[in-house]
Amino acid sequence: MNSSESHRRSAASVTLSDDPVAMATPRFWILVILVVAFDFLTKAWAVDALAPRHIPHPVIGDVFRFTLAYNPGAAFGMHLGPASRWIFAALSVIIVAVLLRATADLTRVSRAASWGVPVVVGGAIGNLLDRIRLRDGVVDFIDIGVGDVRFWTFNIADTAVTLGAGLLVAALWAQDKALQEAAKQEAASSSEAPHRGR
Repeated sequence: MNSSESHRRSAASVTLSDDPVAMATPRFWILVILVVAFDFLTKAWAVDALAPRHIPHPVIGDVFRFTLAYNPGAAFGMHLGPASRWIFAALSVIIVAVLLRATADLTRVSRAASWGVPVVVGGAIGNLLDRIRLRDGVVDFIDIGVGDVRFWTFNIADTAVTLGAGLLVAALWAQDKALQEAAKQEAASSSEAPHRGR
């Protein structure tokens, strides 16, 4: 058996599971709904309590404050002109669809992925709803920095996407470690087999 075939078999043994994909479980959709609801409620509060926009409201001095802003583009101020709203809305749908397909097997074997994927999806849907319903763009209000050195203003949906992505990175790292270990064990078993047959 060559090394590539051994690795493929080892990979199969790691990824196969009788558990359903995360998307087919109630917990997946509960997490998605919770993230979307929390994002929606906090944005509604921000629009009502923090107006007018761009006026800082200190929470922890100048480091952590709430400042209402609208982002017609994507994360980190990316903007593609007047059509940004609809371009990024379409990209959000495509990215979510690709993510669900690409991580289906991973969510069956990784608890981190089974939590991370719905959190990312919930965050993506939260910002997608803003792009569809608000002409001004996505509502942002969390403002962190020191003096004039500040991070881009963001929201709960952005936070969810970041945290979910972190869980996915951890899941992929753990899976890669498991694949390497399985390949080592398979190689060790293959090398020992001729000795046992003597």
